[in-house]
Amino acid sequence: MADLSSPSFPASYQWRAATVGDARAIHDLVAACERELLGDPETEPDRIAADLTLPGLDPAVDTLLVHDADGGLAGRGWVHGGRRSAVDVHPDHRGKGLGGALLDWVEARARQAGGERLSQTVSDGDRAAVGLLRARGYEPFVTQWLLEIGLSAEPVVPGPPPGVTWRCFRPGDERAAYRLTEDAFDEWQKRRLSYEEWARHTVELDTFAPEFSPVAFVGEQMVGAVLSLNVPGTDEGYVERVAVRKDHRNRGIARMLLQASFRAFHREGRRTCTLWTHSETGALSLYQRVGMTVRRGSAVYGKALGGVTPGG
Repeated sequence: MADLSSPSFPASYQWRAATVGDARAIHDLVAACERELLGDPETEPDRIAADLTLPGLDPAVDTLLVHDADGGLAGRGWVHGGRRSAVDVHPDHRGKGLGGALLDWVEARARQAGGERLSQTVSDGDRAAVGLLRARGYEPFVTQWLLEIGLSAEPVVPGPPPGVTWRCFRPGDERAAYRLTEDAFDEWQKRRLSYEEWARHTVELDTFAPEFSPVAFVGEQMVGAVLSLNVPGTDEGYVERVAVRKDHRNRGIARMLLQASFRAFHREGRRTCTLWTHSETGALSLYQRVGMTVRRGSAVYGKALGGVTPGG
C-alpha cells in the first residue's frame, strides 16, 4: 500500500489508495472541478478508467483518495512513472489545505519512484492551482491550447495528393497508427510510449470512433492519421491525435484528413469540433489555417525533484 503517513489532512478526513472500482467517483470529482471552472465537464469517464489501468501504474501506491466524514470524495492524487501527476480537490472542500497536502504526497511518491522531474497540467483560469504550484517551485514549460472550429456548413474535403489514398480507420490499423503517431511525436515528446500505454488513451477508449478517424496511405504504408473520439452527451466532435509521416509533410495530407473528420462529424449532426495542441508540436499554425481558433489555454508545470531543470 501507499505510504499514507505523510499527508497532513484535517482530522475529519480519511484517505486510502484508489482501486479501478473508484473510477466513477473520481470522474464525478473531476467533473465537479471542471464544471466550476469551465461551466461544463470535459473529461470523459473512460479516460479516468484508462488512467487507473496504465502500464507501470499501481493504484495501491500511485493513487490517493481523500474522503470527508460522510464518505464523499473530497480530493485525489495520482502519479504515473514518477513523472506525471494530477491533484484535484472538490470545490466544496477547498481552502482546507487538501491541495497542498496532496501535492506533498504526489511529490513524495514521485521521489520514491525515482522521478527527477514532476509535471502537472493546469488550466490558465485555475488561479488557485497556478498560485499553489508556483509557490511550491513549479514553472510552466509547455503551453497548451484547446482549439475549436464551427461546422455550420459541411466541410469540403480536398482531393488527395498524387499517390495518396485515404479511408476510415479499420480493425487491424492499430499498430500502424501507433508507429506513425509515436514516430511523429518523437520529435518533441520526452519519452516514447509503449503500445499498451498509447492504446489506453486512443484505440481502447470506449469513445474511440473509427468512422470519424481517417487514415492516409501511400501504397500499403500508413502516412497520415487523424484519430477521433465520439463523446456522448455533447454536440461537439473531438480529435485526439493528428500525425503525418515526416517524409510526406507539406503535401496537404493533414488538412485533407482533418477536413474528412470534420465532415464526418458534421454529417452526424455535430456543429463544433475541438482538439488540443501544444507549443512543442509546432502545429498551431496548421490548425489555424484550416479555420480553428483558440477557445482556452492551459500549461504544463514542472518541478525538478533532484538536479534536473523543469523543462529537462
